[in-house]
Amino acid sequence: MIAYLERFIHENDSESRPNDDEKDQLPNICHSLDLQGTIDCVATGLAGKDFGGMYTCEPLALIRPASPDDVARVVRAAYRSPNLTVAARGNGHSINGQAMSDRGLVMDMRSTEGNHFEVVRMNGETFVDVSGGALWEDVLKRCVLEHKLAPRSWTDYLGLTVGGTLSNAGVSGQAFRFGPQTSNVAELDVVTGKGQLMTCNKNENSELFFGALGGLGQFGIVTRARVVVQSAPDMVRWIRVVYSEFEDFTRDAEWLVTRPEGESFDYVEGFVFVNSVDDPANGWPTVPLDPDQGFDPSRVPRTAGSVLYCLEAALHYQKTDHPSTVDKAVNSLLGRLGFIEDMKFQVDVSYVEFLLRVKHAEESARENGTWDAPHPWLNMFVSKRDVADFDRVVFKRMLKEGVGGPILVYPLLRSK
Repeated sequence: MIAYLERFIHENDSESRPNDDEKDQLPNICHSLDLQGTIDCVATGLAGKDFGGMYTCEPLALIRPASPDDVARVVRAAYRSPNLTVAARGNGHSINGQAMSDRGLVMDMRSTEGNHFEVVRMNGETFVDVSGGALWEDVLKRCVLEHKLAPRSWTDYLGLTVGGTLSNAGVSGQAFRFGPQTSNVAELDVVTGKGQLMTCNKNENSELFFGALGGLGQFGIVTRARVVVQSAPDMVRWIRVVYSEFEDFTRDAEWLVTRPEGESFDYVEGFVFVNSVDDPANGWPTVPLDPDQGFDPSRVPRTAGSVLYCLEAALHYQKTDHPSTVDKAVNSLLGRLGFIEDMKFQVDVSYVEFLLRVKHAEESARENGTWDAPHPWLNMFVSKRDVADFDRVVFKRMLKEGVGGPILVYPLLRSK
């Protein structure tokens, strides 16, 4: 995740404000929809911005659908109109205004989050049916606490909707093992661009299924997903180790993600940070996992450059596992790695707490006001062949003083 800001572009307020003719048409449109949910034509501020914070607009109305049928009715109205547009908004975490509709209708999909939740067992596999408007953090809590199950693949931040991440990819530290979230779905209910509610999977309406997964919302709106789940662990050994050389960092990370299942960590990520104590957002303070842990700069080689690298890993285990068993598994893996001596940080946390780790960062950012700052984030895939040059030019030169936010870098397998 490379954060880089060129400039902010805000549309002129007078240009984005709905005109009188459009507002006059709204009562007729709303009446014709005949929704079970609600239509808000006044308090639309929420729908006029997103997490990216680089664009704003003013929609005609904010619709809170009560069911997939409501979603279909709204899309059909837009399909029949020569100029009416509609956008599905999950938790508003788009970066470039994708969750907004200038002078159009915005559907708050969060209002449908309670429509589906059912554990399904078929053909020897276990799934959970969830609403496209449900937050992944709520899916996590219900699956683990009620059924001791959990999806296999996650995102780092779980305050996102199921339909939102499945319309993109859903990539995190488990993707090297199970692929992105889009590879862990067996079936979808999708409202198409013509307002048809269709069930699809790899055998039934397969073009729609594979088009909607990762389709950026351009092939339909996901209202239900059947997600693969597995038994949930109780605990996680969460580890960070520090490197001064990019070559050592990538070698070890690649070794971990190419190990067979059961012979590596369950989660592997990493990030670049500034070799400085003065940067609380990008420097040494971002590495320790516990307030009682300190970053000892005397351990960093004098030959280290302007940036350092942190490999982050996690091992799942049960409360019934003996501590020595966990220690042995962790130490056998860490013993093969070439990180800086004594630059290891680790904590044991519950599985749910680990997956909600970014939630704590959100709470802190909301308190200090940085959560509402613009987030011009960028995700990209770089080939193994070019990643050393990318480090030399981008990390060590362009971003050597940080970006005021996370710079994540970790390996994924092309086969996944």
